[in-house]
Amino acid sequence: MSYHSQSIKEVIKLHGIDIRKGHDTKTAEELLLKNGKNTLKREKKVSLFKRFLSQLADKMIIILMISAAISAVMAYFTDKNFAEPLVIIAIVILNATIGLIQESKAEKAIEALLKLTTPFTTVLRDGEKKKISIEDVVVGDVVFIEKGNFVPADARVITSHEMITDESALTGESLGVTKYDCIVDEKAHIGDRHNMVYANTIVSGGYGSAVVVATGMDTYMGSIASLLNESESPQTPLQRRLAKTGSMLGNLALAICTIIFITGILKQIPIGEMFITSVSLAVAAIPEGLPAIVTVMLSIGVQRIAKSRAIVRKLPAVETLGCSNVICSDKTGTLTQNKMTAVEFFGNRDDILRYCVLCGNNSNPTETALFDAATRFSISVDETKYPRIKEIQFTSKRKLMTTVHKTAKGYLTITKGAPDVLFGLSVNSREFVDAESEMTEKALRVIGVAIKLTDEMPSNPEQGLTVIGLAGLLDPPREEVYEAVALCKQAGITPVMITGDHINTAIAIAKAVGIYNGFAVTEKELTAMPENERRKAIKNASVFARTTPEYKVKIVNELQRQGLVVAMTGDGVNDAPALKQADIGCAMGSGTDVAKEAADLVLTDDNFATIVGAVRCGRGIYENIKKAVHFLLSCNFGEIFVIFVAILAGLPTPLTAIQLLWINLVTDSLPAIALGLEPVSPEVMKQKPIPKTMGLFSGGLFGRIVIEGMLIGAITLTSFILGLTLYDDLDSARTMAFAVLGLSQLFHSFNMKSEKPLIKSGVFKNPWLILAFIACVALQVAVIVLPHANAIASTVHINISQWMVVVLISIVPIPFSDLLKTIFHKSR
Repeated sequence: MSYHSQSIKEVIKLHGIDIRKGHDTKTAEELLLKNGKNTLKREKKVSLFKRFLSQLADKMIIILMISAAISAVMAYFTDKNFAEPLVIIAIVILNATIGLIQESKAEKAIEALLKLTTPFTTVLRDGEKKKISIEDVVVGDVVFIEKGNFVPADARVITSHEMITDESALTGESLGVTKYDCIVDEKAHIGDRHNMVYANTIVSGGYGSAVVVATGMDTYMGSIASLLNESESPQTPLQRRLAKTGSMLGNLALAICTIIFITGILKQIPIGEMFITSVSLAVAAIPEGLPAIVTVMLSIGVQRIAKSRAIVRKLPAVETLGCSNVICSDKTGTLTQNKMTAVEFFGNRDDILRYCVLCGNNSNPTETALFDAATRFSISVDETKYPRIKEIQFTSKRKLMTTVHKTAKGYLTITKGAPDVLFGLSVNSREFVDAESEMTEKALRVIGVAIKLTDEMPSNPEQGLTVIGLAGLLDPPREEVYEAVALCKQAGITPVMITGDHINTAIAIAKAVGIYNGFAVTEKELTAMPENERRKAIKNASVFARTTPEYKVKIVNELQRQGLVVAMTGDGVNDAPALKQADIGCAMGSGTDVAKEAADLVLTDDNFATIVGAVRCGRGIYENIKKAVHFLLSCNFGEIFVIFVAILAGLPTPLTAIQLLWINLVTDSLPAIALGLEPVSPEVMKQKPIPKTMGLFSGGLFGRIVIEGMLIGAITLTSFILGLTLYDDLDSARTMAFAVLGLSQLFHSFNMKSEKPLIKSGVFKNPWLILAFIACVALQVAVIVLPHANAIASTVHINISQWMVVVLISIVPIPFSDLLKTIFHKSR
């Protein structure tokens, strides 16, 4: 109900309240029983066990579990060696655990909202003022609030003694809102409802009384809590791409297993052998270490981003930053300094500031800005020479403050305040009217200053004044924002401002920092548009003003519907639903706990420029993840190729399942992680954002993975055949194939560094890759030469000539890849 558009008498009558007595105890208890406690409902959490089980629903995981079951059954009926199924099960549990950690942390936004409340408030009950728990406040209660109190519920103002509330967490406006009894238009924005106070806002000045009209989830804060409960954080682009990749690999494994079974039946191969082969194929097709590797690489990204003063709360957000093509930013405190500053003067600046200091108490943001300006311009005032003998305080109705001072020349009256009121009391206002209009058009908050000198104490100080000048105040843009916005545009990212502030102020700041594209729109204007027109407006606007939390979510939703990856910044409670809905939510470090808990990223310095730096890191991480996926999948494809071709050719299985697991988890994993430490290319911010629909294998990557995989498979199979023909020993042949597969993949990891040939790719710029190569070569050799390792890995000792064959064949991927890069580069 629109209580702000009704008189206080109508509101009181509607609730049947006697504001002199308040509710009686019995009525209050009945209302509490009927409507419930004045608290916010918590979102029902999914249990940890159910969330763990959901991780096992992945197609790759299901195939691995089936493989483990088959392997366990075969082990039971043969050699009783359960090492292989146990390793597979351990991998499944590890991946599910990592997935659980990687999943969005349990939402704590509602708990943060609850923390905002204070435990007690003063109400009128049974004709007496009583202190009660905020939870027990009911509709119709008359509440008494003063400076420093949290407002306990949404309420209609009855009385106000210069009561000011800080609603910045709800509206994004940094200035306090004066509250008084009046009637407001039904469609007024929340920031313009001067006759309403809202739950969980803070009384920053004065005191007053109000009648409660909504409690708990029915409050404005409750509506925000509902939005948080209803909205779901979308999957990140990387999560979608990896899920698609996993599904593809799962389908590939099933298809190959089916073909092998049919082939086996046609060739009359024993069923037990076919089961063992199927397990090997399933293990070969699935990159078991991929989830763990991606998590580690994202964690590396977290550390890099932390150096640029941003804290990542949810791992996948690291990569999402790099894909963002729209950054929706709040205005106050993110693009601006969140500090009112005197930026323009009309008249003698020194005189204006000198008189403002004399006629001021430095008790609000406006006066603080004027006092700071006086200090900045080295304007000092000896107040002992101008003793104040009278003060007429500023009120929201008068919009003026006046002081009278005793001087050597007589009595000096100084009045400062709203120019439209001041001009009506002055004798020379005409020459200042145009200047005031020009300053207002620039979205400056204009303060007029007028004086009067009399021989005697004036009986009516605020008459016959002479205007001496105007001061224009503004919350100025941050210095770093100009360059950051330009860098955004260079990188193909569109910066957009979404604010609860007035449209003229929003446009002025947007113009100053380079965001404004000539089109700004308010929520009121958007709601009045037909749907098609509204969609176009949201797509084209660079500034959205006077927006509510609900509409911020709608704007983000519409941009996402248009296929954009949306980053959203904010600091207030009003920003929390949109932060959660966005692909990447960026909260300010100085913002509310609610905003931080709903966000993926927290900017410790509240700086828009930090987001742009984080985007650069995100893009670098995405490129490195793509290199790792390229490396792992080309290696896995090589493993599939070896097993598949060997069976079709009627050869013995060249590699056992445990050998494939060793390759996938040990010799592949360290180089893949090292690729995550590749330096970020300086060219990364000159590229356009990666479209949401673009897969990991775009740009010919899938073709390269297949070709490179076939090469690794072919040289592994070659070494196996050489082992059989030259040495006539299956175990030696398998060991040679195992050695070549591992070592060739390690050499192949250097091909991932760049699209340039290896000699030009800066081999030594990433020492971690070199260390990973050395460590994995040592492990691969150790598992062959150490006697205790032979039994576990099904390997045997091989002689020097066999090692020479292995090394020569293993190097082949490097010259082959350089040739491939040259061909692909010329074809573009």
